[in-house]
Amino acid sequence: MIPLALVTGFLGSGKTTFLKQLARRYRGRKIVYLVNEFSAKDVDGALLAGETPDVVSIAGGSIFCRCLVTEFIARLRELPARFGTSATPVEAVVVEASGIANPAVAGQMLREAQLDRQYELTSVVAILDPGSFGKLLRTLPNIRAQIEAASHILINKTDAYPAALIGQTEAAVCEINSAVTPVRTSYGAADVELFGARFAGVQGGELASCSDPNFASFSVLLDRDLDLDRFRAALEAVKEDIYRIKGFVATAGQRFHLDYSASGLRVEETAEQRPSELVFILRAPLTAATRRFLHNVRTGC
Repeated sequence: MIPLALVTGFLGSGKTTFLKQLARRYRGRKIVYLVNEFSAKDVDGALLAGETPDVVSIAGGSIFCRCLVTEFIARLRELPARFGTSATPVEAVVVEASGIANPAVAGQMLREAQLDRQYELTSVVAILDPGSFGKLLRTLPNIRAQIEAASHILINKTDAYPAALIGQTEAAVCEINSAVTPVRTSYGAADVELFGARFAGVQGGELASCSDPNFASFSVLLDRDLDLDRFRAALEAVKEDIYRIKGFVATAGQRFHLDYSASGLRVEETAEQRPSELVFILRAPLTAATRRFLHNVRTGC
């Protein structure tokens, strides 16, 4: 049986950073990472591929929704033969679910697809961003479901928030799942055991529909440099309607990886030579101000 760990957390909580930490820790071992992007464009998988070649991406929704679950099952079936050999078999699989996933359906899905003969679910990790957690807990039921289903709960980005907010987040988490002690972490650096004994987890749940009315996703190709100062100013005016922005941009002859979430905007120089393109995940329906913002980014205004 191949151990399988599931990593959940809302958009921008730090799932990909956590996976990059895992890839460094397990370097030299045959661990396969399956990355699920809610948006149609694969950004996180490309970033993780800089740490390990054993990466598979599924983009365009949640692997626990009706439109992608068939592809997810097919990918799981092919992983051992695709990445392993008789001499170096696949040791474990880590699945990064999209930020809106309900992990309660994972065990049921493995059984119904008879993948429980091949894989053993050993852990479910829920990663939280204190900056967005309180609001999300009130508005998105799957955030609570992710905590309820978890064997490990990471309160991430503790370097970015005051101690009082982190304490409030910790207390709220413990009310939902008192069986798991939350771990405080920064940049996803947490020493947790993912591949131990079978984890029963929370059973039940239903596959999500293919479209979620709470979210809208857009991809914008940029044919010119991005003025970061003007971008920051425009973003500030509509940030309450934007869950996540990520991608690659050019500015003054340099390449940057851009990432926006509840904890703020991060822009880091990168050697990645990918097209200048940004993926936006927004609150739906779009407001007039958000539409203007997208139009101005697209046209360079």
